[in-house]
Amino acid sequence: MNINALDYVTVARTRGEGKLYIMLREILPNILGPMLADLGLRFVYIVLLLAGLSFLGLGVQPPAADWGSLVRENIGALANAGAPVIAPALAIASLTIAVNLVIDNLPGRSVRERGAR
Repeated sequence: MNINALDYVTVARTRGEGKLYIMLREILPNILGPMLADLGLRFVYIVLLLAGLSFLGLGVQPPAADWGSLVRENIGALANAGAPVIAPALAIASLTIAVNLVIDNLPGRSVRERGAR
């Protein structure tokens, strides 16, 4: 969507506001929430992609530690002791949930949503 053609930008131009004012005071506050949500999702996707690649042996190589490689190395002991496999999986899940909760509860986002109702 072309933000530049929305009504509030057109009104700001009609008032005679400069480009810097329009970018910082009109456009940035309105796109900050969706941009941060997209950033959080992309961060989580990258973490999951790296963990998946490391689990398959295509990511981080063995001297370095990675959650996916920790799961792969300990998958043989799953029948005897599940904690070495479950701990990195829970860490990945916790990180995913935490990033999404932080992004959803950023200051200013809830105020705009309450004001729109």
